[in-house]
Amino acid sequence: MPPSLIEPRTERLVMRAWCGADREPFAVMNADPEVMRYFPAHMTRAESDAFVDRIEGRFAVQGYGLWALEVAATGEFVGFTGLNPMPAGVPGSGGVEVGWRLARSAWGHGYATEAGRAALEVAFGRLGLDEVWSLTAEANAASRAVMSRLGLSHVATQEHPGLAADSPVRLHVFYRITRQEYAGRAATTAMSDRRVCSP
Repeated sequence: MPPSLIEPRTERLVMRAWCGADREPFAVMNADPEVMRYFPAHMTRAESDAFVDRIEGRFAVQGYGLWALEVAATGEFVGFTGLNPMPAGVPGSGGVEVGWRLARSAWGHGYATEAGRAALEVAFGRLGLDEVWSLTAEANAASRAVMSRLGLSHVATQEHPGLAADSPVRLHVFYRITRQEYAGRAATTAMSDRRVCSP
């Protein structure tokens, strides 16, 4: 029996399973040197399609993963945000990471943070995970800022064993948030959202 599909929505975004129409704009994204600045190299069309194939394979097994990200108001595909296994040989190996990759046109709108919060809600609220990780190249200040806004804390800096020794992005940072930390942030947010009425 296939797993129940988990597809979160936020105020501005739809996080959904992938469809065939996503492959072309995703390949364009993965060939953009600015989008891929903190990755070892840009992707060919075949590599991009193979990446989507792997994502779809995880959806078929577990019902969630790296969701295709769509702007609700326009239906535009703008990249992905979601949950993915952590790579081997790094802090958090065997756990789950929250990650994102957005088209350049989607930068600066707060989409990564908005979708990242929804992904964490799935991780802790639906899946019952004890912790969630995130990683990026040490120089990637924009992604590190998103991690901090999501409540993750920097716990390690080390070379990524899966990258070539001479790769300019081999040095990576690793962030983490625990279930307890997430619950504390949620409680703080709920308190700040309360309105005090005058008698």
